[in-house]
Amino acid sequence: MSTDNTTDASTETESKCGASEARSASESASSAERSSADRSSGQGPREDGTAASEADAETDTTSKCGASTASSSTETTPDTGDDTASKCGASSSSSAASSSSSGSSSCDASSSSDSDEEEVGATVDDFDAEPGQLIAVGLGPGQPEGMTARARSALMDAEHIVGYTTYVDLLPDEVTDAAEDIYNTPMCGEVSRTEEAIDRALAGNDVAIIGSGDPNVYALAGLALEIIESKGATATMLDFDVVPGVPAAQSCAARVGAPLVNDTVSISLSDHLTDMPTIESRLHAAAKEGFTITIYNPWSRKRRDNYEKCCEILLEHRDPETPVGVVHAAGREDEQVEIVELGELPELGETDLVDMTTTLLVGNEDTYVWDDRMVTPRGYETKYDY
Repeated sequence: MSTDNTTDASTETESKCGASEARSASESASSAERSSADRSSGQGPREDGTAASEADAETDTTSKCGASTASSSTETTPDTGDDTASKCGASSSSSAASSSSSGSSSCDASSSSDSDEEEVGATVDDFDAEPGQLIAVGLGPGQPEGMTARARSALMDAEHIVGYTTYVDLLPDEVTDAAEDIYNTPMCGEVSRTEEAIDRALAGNDVAIIGSGDPNVYALAGLALEIIESKGATATMLDFDVVPGVPAAQSCAARVGAPLVNDTVSISLSDHLTDMPTIESRLHAAAKEGFTITIYNPWSRKRRDNYEKCCEILLEHRDPETPVGVVHAAGREDEQVEIVELGELPELGETDLVDMTTTLLVGNEDTYVWDDRMVTPRGYETKYDY
């Protein structure tokens, strides 16, 4: 679960590209600075689903390549005074901070958070270099063996890797050893982190921006294209590409059998970017139409009402005996997998089984449990004898 015993950290730094900034800095850690124990902490906060403990703290940031942003960083551990790599790959003196990577996310706790008040600064005209390449890479479930061969190859070819601290810790040693520079930030810096990757590419570097799961599932592929457009650049100019990964819905479904083989939808309970009335409307629509439903970001201490409302809506439309797969911390050492009935779901909200690292797989009226596995018939039994 989460810890709130962290302190705000924001520092003033001078960019090697000539842009001054006031920002919450993160460690640009090399592989030598990360132990295998760090990496085994697993798939903590996921932009495509799972999230971890970090609280909002407002800072103003200016891209080291000249891009001004106003961002909400996170609560972090006290300043260490380390040197971190600049956004152009140069070294700048900043106060580094490392983030907590377990439990529930305060970033995702409320739509009233200031963490989305980031503004993009530099435009394509501010860069003189021949643009490099930008590629969004999905790491999959988190463990190295869950990464696709194409994702590994793309990361091996990247000069710079940009990502959320926990995702960077998931990278295999061979990938971090091959990179010229690695830049990571705590949670809640999605806009500034994505702009960082774009600025590095516009400055002439081949850059990979990483996330767990898939870049198109609650992740940064779309944001990257939006920011590229806002800078007056084009996706073609940066040879922008997306390398898919296994989304949480699929990796978690595999752990409970075959719950999603018919029509299915995914809904996140995080109201950080989508207001709760909209989420409730989508839950009603999906539940009454008989889709199987994957619930991302189901519960946090600051967002328990969302979970309770979700359970209420599901029970309004579905039988209390409907099977639900509950997968906690998929791919991590503390992974837990259970199949419960929908009627049991509300009471699990206050347990360690359901938090921001949990994915819920809600069956439909046809889903059943056989041999400790969820099965949602595709419809073959209506066409064939077997």
